[in-house]
Amino acid sequence: MSNPIVKSQVEEVHTFLEKTVTNLESYLNNITIDKLLQEKNGDRAYYEGVLSNMRRLLVYCEEGLDSCHVVLQNVPFIKGAAEKTLYKIYHQCIEEFFSPRYDLWYENSRSAYTGKNSIMFRQELPASIVKLMAAAESDFQQIREELEYYETDFRTKITQSRG
Repeated sequence: MSNPIVKSQVEEVHTFLEKTVTNLESYLNNITIDKLLQEKNGDRAYYEGVLSNMRRLLVYCEEGLDSCHVVLQNVPFIKGAAEKTLYKIYHQCIEEFFSPRYDLWYENSRSAYTGKNSIMFRQELPASIVKLMAAAESDFQQIREELEYYETDFRTKITQSRG
């Protein structure tokens, strides 16, 4: 891919991560376990785990945002650094969203056929969390489709360098 295409993808991912960080940070800064339990009585440990996974996702997104900022500030634009950054964001942010640590939620692969959201929670959650994740899902899906190329490209380069 040429530099302008890669640079535009980094810019698009940067915008996506800014929005994601803002939304996650706002939610996490204003929610407590007690508020969640008031919203919907449920399994306290499960709620804590989901919030922990969301904080982990936020950290990855903040790191990705910082990396995008550095790559976009480089003069001249360094295509290799940009591609490595996009690959890292794919693995840390996108994969963490769809397949988080501890499997407290998961991606329903059949959702494409049903027209419903693909993120499924192992237990019922308060509507505020479900709404936040549902709102973020389409953006994560779009960026995943954009960045899947870097996953394939990187694996191809690794295989070729070993051979």
